[in-house]
Amino acid sequence: MQRWRGLEDIPQDWGRAVVTIGSYDGVHRGHQLIIGRAVERARALGVPSVVVTFDPHPSEVVRPGSHPPLLAPHHRRAELMADLGVDAVLILPFTSEFSKLSAADFVVKVLVDKLHAKLVVEGPNFRFGHKAAGNVEVLAELGRMYDYEVEVIDLRVRGEAGGGEPFSSTLTRRLVAEGDIEGAAEILGRPHRVEGVVVRGAQRGRELGYPTANVETLPHTAIPADGVYAGWLTVPTLPASPEQGGLPSGERMPAAISVGTNPQFDGTERTVEAYAIDRVGLDLYGLHVAVDFLAYVRGMAKFDSIEELLEAIGDDVKRSTELIEAYDARRA
Repeated sequence: MQRWRGLEDIPQDWGRAVVTIGSYDGVHRGHQLIIGRAVERARALGVPSVVVTFDPHPSEVVRPGSHPPLLAPHHRRAELMADLGVDAVLILPFTSEFSKLSAADFVVKVLVDKLHAKLVVEGPNFRFGHKAAGNVEVLAELGRMYDYEVEVIDLRVRGEAGGGEPFSSTLTRRLVAEGDIEGAAEILGRPHRVEGVVVRGAQRGRELGYPTANVETLPHTAIPADGVYAGWLTVPTLPASPEQGGLPSGERMPAAISVGTNPQFDGTERTVEAYAIDRVGLDLYGLHVAVDFLAYVRGMAKFDSIEELLEAIGDDVKRSTELIEAYDARRA
């Protein structure tokens, strides 16, 4: 899959294409319907499929300080889109100047002059152009002028998550913030993931016999509510070596995950820490890792003694192992 950072990266000999536009944060199951339909139509028409998205999130430029927590960074979104069969992703730098483009100018500058759109696939609530003045009706009207068609996909996907609300990134962020990561997973179609670099912390987990990877998360990451979770720790780029416990590249390790300020030791900084269950000798400092949240185990608590804390951690690890094994058994 090709990845372009700005209009200037698009090949000059680029031909017609099927295009879909949106922030697509999380690439959840509703997004997957739109993107999947764009890929399907592109293949039927014999042309490439392109997803157009933005960086930073448009709200941060239009209303500074309002950047929403992100469900997935751009590289992760691109991976998920590639899995759906997308041929190219265009990330447009969303600047103040760009935000002032009218709907018609956006269509000409992006869809017509650069991407040569043959078909544009969107959801019914799609908005674009200065002050979000453009909608799917405007998009279709401009399409009649500039020789492209528009297909609108019904996105009213619902499940049990959020009490039956329609699937959306906003709902997913709310569920993650509440610690309802199983509800979030229903919408995403996979466990919620947090990424970042492993940094040195107070190393209390190592002293207690449960060494954790202290993950410095990426900016604006949607982090689950404080508590203990079952999930996985993955190090996509780590080579196998005896010093690092023989971990092959890309291995997904069962983990007990702690989110919070570490109240047992009167901490103030909120952290994400993952204990790779029963793994010995891992040296992950400085490595980019991914933490996938499978299930909520318990809330954060302060215990009366270290002995009680150790007993609780032991229970957390046991419960996390059971939840992960049950999940793997269901998928076997």
